Amino acid sequence: MVTDKMKELEAARAKLAALEQSVQGELHKELAALPANYGFASVEDFLAAVRAATGTKVRRGRKPGKASAAKASAGKGALGKKRRKRAVITEATRGEVKKLVEAGKTGSEISKSLGISLPSVQNIKKALGLVKKR
Repeated sequence: MVTDKMKELEAARAKLAALEQSVQGELHKELAALPANYGFASVEDFLAAVRAATGTKVRRGRKPGKASAAKASAGKGALGKKRRKRAVITEATRGEVKKLVEAGKTGSEISKSLGISLPSVQNIKKALGLVKKR
């Protein structure tokens, strides 16, 4: 009984592998024919038209991905969100951190309530001597 199911499972896996290979082959053929389908003589002409339509430029001498990584890090974080401006830590901020630590708040709660990063809270606590040594 189990051996029959094992054989059936193996046959299904083989059929799936053949289907995946078939899809890959068809996809490869469709992609290869794409420039000709849109009336371009070469792949380079097609790529130039795609770049022009999307507004991207190719910079010579750089590795692929470097330009896009630089753009992403210039004003946005890894997930495409804008980066926060750097927090200015004042004496008032340090006093608030001290007060909240003494009130029993966690570093995460303090960072959210004051709008500063958790590492900033940790640095302030360390500077004020509010952290126990290991």
